[in-house]
Amino acid sequence: MGAEMAPAWMHSQISAEEYDSWSEEQCAGIEIVDGMVVVSPSASKRHNRPARILANALDDAAGPDWNADTDFDIRLQDVPLTNRRPDVAVYRADTLDVTPTRPEHLLLVVEVVSPGSETTDRVVKVSQYAESGIPFYWRIEHPATGVPITYTYILDPAMKAYREGEMFTGAIKASVPFPVTVDLSAV
Repeated sequence: MGAEMAPAWMHSQISAEEYDSWSEEQCAGIEIVDGMVVVSPSASKRHNRPARILANALDDAAGPDWNADTDFDIRLQDVPLTNRRPDVAVYRADTLDVTPTRPEHLLLVVEVVSPGSETTDRVVKVSQYAESGIPFYWRIEHPATGVPITYTYILDPAMKAYREGEMFTGAIKASVPFPVTVDLSAV
């Protein structure tokens, strides 16, 4: 039995138009960075659980003006194409049916750090989200033996960089700009 070859589209830059023609199934589990496909392994339960709990709490706290969801594309730039799939995104409710979701639709993005995504979530995505103008970024570190730690960041629009906000161990009590309280200590 021979080795399986990766599809040709994984070896060349793709455009926004090409990506937009793909089915939802083809887009699941991938991100596009500078036009190149980046395949992400399926997330573990340890990864998905805090994201889901946080998304539900943010959605409940947000009121009618904002929605919170998990795992969908955010188009950071068209050329070269850069699409990211944060673990949680809070976006304007009036953009529910707008595709693609753009940074100006977003209030907050959250990444749950998993083994293998440390540098991307701690450095690369932080820079990309800040340069795109997304007002808030949260990073959740979830050690195998311990309580999740949430690091919050607030955009300095003049610098196009995030400044550190509060750090929460277990329970989060923050404003973005609506108040949200969620306990992740039991996940």
